[in-house]
Amino acid sequence: QVQLVESGGGLVQAGGSLRLSCAASGRTISSYGLGWFRQAPGKEREFVAAEIRSGGSRYYADSAKGRFAFSRDNAKNTVYLQMNSLKPEDTAVYYCAARRLGSTGYTTGYNYWGQGTQVTVSS
Repeated sequence: QVQLVESGGGLVQAGGSLRLSCAASGRTISSYGLGWFRQAPGKEREFVAAEIRSGGSRYYADSAKGRFAFSRDNAKNTVYLQMNSLKPEDTAVYYCAARRLGSTGYTTGYNYWGQGTQVTVSS
């Protein structure tokens, strides 16, 4: 199975940028659909972005469209989330997740999760 470790979170002012990384080990990420999720205090975890297979279509939550960009580097076995024009409402713990190929949709069915990285956006 694959293990995932996120990094790159931190404190940033509104309007700033961060790039989150998710390093995978155990299996190559090219064998998985990958996604980013986030959970703000007192709220349920929500979908942010996903690519259900390597080189396939990418999907974004409405809140992320135009500001966030999903990418993966199969050679480095790493997934990224570039976040621009950050807003205070983007404050959350961000998780990357992986799921087996062939699952339907793109917001559910993730089997493997990282431990999360905190993103805090100050106003």
